[in-house]
Formats: sequence, structure tokens, C-alpha cells
Amino acid sequence: MAMQTCGRSFGMAIAIHAIVRAPLAPFSDAGGMAVCGIESRGFLPGGAAALELGVGFVAARKAGGMFRGEKLARKTEPDHRGIRHSLRIQRASLDQGDRVLLVDDWIETGSQALAVWDLLSAVKNFQTLDRVVPALHRLRRLTSAA
Repeated sequence: MAMQTCGRSFGMAIAIHAIVRAPLAPFSDAGGMAVCGIESRGFLPGGAAALELGVGFVAARKAGGMFRGEKLARKTEPDHRGIRHSLRIQRASLDQGDRVLLVDDWIETGSQALAVWDLLSAVKNFQTLDRVVPALHRLRRLTSAA
């Protein structure tokens, strides 16, 4: 049901605008940043967020997608279906010191968001504007220690 509702929302311009604009309010004056979206559904809100903020877009692609040039890659932990994905970003899409906002349409286990965070962190002086992924890292540490 949630997937159908989310899918329908992406087909309605007013819903897209509301879904994208409201969470971006804290970042509207961030400047000097990029938005990263995770393939495939994360490309929709991620691309829309980049357009709304007037910044660049960094695609985090799954294995098999066409991508030229040097890539950084990470394997995810198993997702809610037990599947491990290989995620990649183009090295040329990021520079040292870039600030990146990670956007996706949902986070079930956080495995893909955490893998992309690790990819982005491989870039020296990477800065994040995201508050969810650090919380996922803390939650993982707490639950694995229990």
C-alpha cells in the first residue's frame, strides 16, 4: 500500500512539489553543495531536490547501470529482502570538500543509505548536510552491541 501511495504521489505535480520543497527548507541557503540520489526511485526526489535548490546531482547507481570513468563502489548490507546491492558513484562527480545532501524515497533498513554515505565519505573533506545517516550509524552500533 505504501508503495502504491508513494508511486501515485510521484505522478502528481502538487504532491511532488510538497514532498520535495518542505524537507529542503533548512538547506535553501546552504550553497556550494550537491544532492545525491540512490537508484532508481531516489533519482526522482533527488533530481527534484537538486532542481529546487539549484545545485548539481550525484547519481548513486546499482551494478549494471552505464557509468563512464573512475567509480567508487560499495556493497550494501542485506536490505529488507535480504539482497545485497553494489552501489557506485562516479569519482568525477565529487570534489574534495563538497557538501552533499543524500536524498532517497524511503529507508527500510538503511543499508543503501549507509553504503552511499561510505562512498561519499571516501572523498577527502566530504561534508554532509544529512542528519539521518549519522543517526542510522549510531542506531546500528547500539543494536549490534545489545
